[in-house]
Amino acid sequence: MKTTMTDTEMMDAGFLAGTIVASKADGDCPFVIKTDGKESVMYDPINIEDAYKKDGMKVWFTFRGLRMMNRCTKANPVELVEMRTK
Repeated sequence: MKTTMTDTEMMDAGFLAGTIVASKADGDCPFVIKTDGKESVMYDPINIEDAYKKDGMKVWFTFRGLRMMNRCTKANPVELVEMRTK
């Protein structure tokens, strides 16, 4: 039985590849997800679980955009739907 999916299968399933970025700077979001690729985008996951709060961790994730004020200037707030380690 196959339990892991290839990169292509993950992207076909709607997942984005990203890296967790931690920050302690004033006014910054404590954790954001930076998408992998040439034109990376930063997302501020409002419901990130403690297990994923590791700087540099590679993840697959899906999300819902939120209509709320940004908590930091560099990332848009999102609600994580699903997240897996890469």
